[in-house]
Amino acid sequence: MSALPGDLTAALQAFTARRPLLVASDYDGVLSPLADVPSEAGPEPGAAEVLLRLAAVPGVTVALVSGRGAADLRATSGFTGQLRWIGSHGAEFDGPLTDELAGRRDALAARLEPLVAGTPGARLEVKPASVAVHVRQVPDRSAAVALLEAAGAQADSSLTKKPGKDVLELAVTDADKGSAVRRLADELGARGVLFLGDDLTDEDAFRALGAEDVTVKVGEGETAARHRVADPAAVVALLGSLADLLG
Repeated sequence: MSALPGDLTAALQAFTARRPLLVASDYDGVLSPLADVPSEAGPEPGAAEVLLRLAAVPGVTVALVSGRGAADLRATSGFTGQLRWIGSHGAEFDGPLTDELAGRRDALAARLEPLVAGTPGARLEVKPASVAVHVRQVPDRSAAVALLEAAGAQADSSLTKKPGKDVLELAVTDADKGSAVRRLADELGARGVLFLGDDLTDEDAFRALGAEDVTVKVGEGETAARHRVADPAAVVALLGSLADLLG
């Protein structure tokens, strides 16, 4: 516990006194270092093991809450065990999208494809509930900004914009991580929630949780979270400390 800031140590100690508990986390940038190619974003060393330790504690539920599709999240992380999987920012909570929403997603992808193809280094990703334009590998940064602006202009009132780090995601639902985490916490009757995230879409979850919950921002940047750690290695250390306290 000594490696953690004092206020976070105290928050974890208070958190472990409650039951039931929900430990929820984003994946990319939190349990895995960010990768230029999303399929190559393997977990931080020790992450799988500490999640299994936490999930084995009676009265504790561990959930992965990601913008990735649930199937992609399972495949990329390689995580196994008694975990809850919430994909597509909460749109994949109890099952896949309807055919009608999938059709809207595919039509959106068709509109964005020529825009992305015209910007070297840009990449279009089609997810279960959204289409994402990635510009992390675009060498011309002015072109990257222009592409994201052009993609955003394609969004009508039926789509939800979800900006992130070098990415703009356009979703065919209004689901967000905040409502998803609150829904799961209510389902479990959780008396305490810990949520870890690093990106703009994680701010919805930080804002949705209560004063007695533990919210942790990973990395730099403005945030509504009450605590902060540096990187995925620090996340694994935090979760290991939590598992020690719970054990």
